[in-house]
Amino acid sequence: MRYIEKNQTPEELINWKARENENWRPTWENFQQPEKPLIHGILLQEQGYICCYCGGPVDLQESHIEHLKPKNHYPELALEYNNLLASCQGIKEDDQPSTIPEYCGHKKQDWYDEELMVSPLDINCAEFFCYTEAGEILPASELDENQQNAARETIERLGLNIDKLQRIRKQAIESILKFIDIENQTEIQQLIQGFDTVDNEGKYNPFCTVLTYILEQYINSSTEF
Repeated sequence: MRYIEKNQTPEELINWKARENENWRPTWENFQQPEKPLIHGILLQEQGYICCYCGGPVDLQESHIEHLKPKNHYPELALEYNNLLASCQGIKEDDQPSTIPEYCGHKKQDWYDEELMVSPLDINCAEFFCYTEAGEILPASELDENQQNAARETIERLGLNIDKLQRIRKQAIESILKFIDIENQTEIQQLIQGFDTVDNEGKYNPFCTVLTYILEQYINSSTEF
């Protein structure tokens, strides 16, 4: 999970909500063309085109607008920009939907707990998790008991350790380690800096937080895990 620094509410959303009158009011149900896809695109740009939860690659077709605090429980926040994120689609195939594992926003559904949800809007969210080279995500060992409980619950509620995500993370890690000299700390530092920066298209490297964590382990310790 990577920290998302929210920008100011886009003018498109402000202007659309300002059209409220005695015969019409803005609701999530009537939030459609052209404003909705515009806001969706802005969210993707804001996040560097990675999912708000797992950090995998997303675009307009492979993501949806996610409510951090579910709109069914927080209807007053349904159109609040600071509550909107871009999350993985989760389920894509219609022919066998029961065979497709849910994760991220679709897995989370209407769950939210102030004490147990690690939010990507928390500047320290990445510190709640650690990763293995096998692609597993775990609560960071440095956390206190309450923080570990939150990390563990978030992993479970978002499905962040399903086989699919573990496999993709492992592949991403292997693709980096295969081509670097793990004894060359300068090279590793340069890679870490690169993962912390968007490319010319405004995109972060998919799973950049995972890759950064793994590479930092080679700097902080010579022990492989």
